[in-house]
Amino acid sequence: MRFRFCGDLDCPDWVLAEINILARLTSVKMKLLVMQVIKAILGDEIDLKKVEKITSDAKYEPGDVKASIAGIRYIISSAAKHDVDEETLSSELQQLGLPKEHTAALCKTYDGKLPQLQEEFRKQSLRRSGRLENVAWKIEEVKNDKSGEIEKHAVINLQLKSSDAVLEKKSFRIGADKLRIFLHELKTAQGLMKELN
Repeated sequence: MRFRFCGDLDCPDWVLAEINILARLTSVKMKLLVMQVIKAILGDEIDLKKVEKITSDAKYEPGDVKASIAGIRYIISSAAKHDVDEETLSSELQQLGLPKEHTAALCKTYDGKLPQLQEEFRKQSLRRSGRLENVAWKIEEVKNDKSGEIEKHAVINLQLKSSDAVLEKKSFRIGADKLRIFLHELKTAQGLMKELN
């Protein structure tokens, strides 16, 4: 099943596991934990003592606190990046098994902070590297020797050059299927950037 908050993809298995862990909290504690995670996403330090106090009565095992934070962070971040509204996010989380009261606590807090979250993600994405100056690519034939058989396939070597303080070239190899997805994502990003101008 595909979910908008996951970018119209299946929900990762590890997030499903975290939803089960989050269901052990009360809805009030869920809201407090979501507030702590959003605070961390927006650049503040997460108060681990406060988080441990919030989760203390949920009978969490040692790794469950960090897992809960990671699960909430993924849900909030991914939903904000994909511009998912409160109602859709609520419906999708309930389909995944998060209780209605927990979903309401998460979604109301998320909706109140959505503009700030999206602005923070915009800043982070524009800060990652300088302006793109040049793109170069070439197709290479790669041979893999698997169990005595030589297997050939084409790989695209894509080189991006940005105008950071120090001019730097970044190269990576990508298969044809992933290149199509990458190209689609670049075109989507270009369209969004044109809208901002």
